[in-house]
Amino acid sequence: MKDMPDISRIAALIGDPARANILNALMSGKALTATELSGEAGVTLQTTSSHLAKLEAGGLVRPRKEGRHKYFTLGSEEVAQVLEALTGLAAGSGHLRHRPGPRDPELRHARVCYNHLAGDMGTRAYDSMTARGHFRHSGDGLTLTDTGRVFVAGLGIDLDALPPSRAPLCRDCLDWSERRSHLAGRLGRALLSHMQDAGWASRVDDTRIIRFTPRGMAAFDKAFPLP
Repeated sequence: MKDMPDISRIAALIGDPARANILNALMSGKALTATELSGEAGVTLQTTSSHLAKLEAGGLVRPRKEGRHKYFTLGSEEVAQVLEALTGLAAGSGHLRHRPGPRDPELRHARVCYNHLAGDMGTRAYDSMTARGHFRHSGDGLTLTDTGRVFVAGLGIDLDALPPSRAPLCRDCLDWSERRSHLAGRLGRALLSHMQDAGWASRVDDTRIIRFTPRGMAAFDKAFPLP
């Protein structure tokens, strides 16, 4: 329908291979420079700058200046959610860009999806909280119930102290490797931060992999039991 939002422009921005590489690199949640993104995109710095200008104009990336340096991040959590869903669609259709490598099992087990936990560990946490009635699903989206608030407070997360954001408190995000939901939103970010601050897990340098320690796995299993 001609009176609907124009998705073709957004699709064209994502559809270019170099721009897709740039967006995928920013799914790590890190702010990266044009030079760093040039290496990820596999094109020259000048071409990368042109791609970034187009992505910024389309609202898919956001520039940030720190002193003399300029960094780029994804435009919003909504952008990350769309990219994760498209990755799942591509994987399910057999459109894989490379053969599975040695890190693929670790990425599927636990990884960062922009700013929250994804992979098997992410969907396990989501399934556990859902099974225990911590979420309410409705036409308005995902809502944290009273029991969910008690559970989160028990972990030591103060919901009232979470940084203000346009992002909802809870949102389900389709996990590309598990094809099921994991938790996004401000609470998703807070849970991942809690796991890292508590020493349960840490991020592997220059990757999206989240690696849990044995003690962290035990603490995770206790906090997020499955029925």
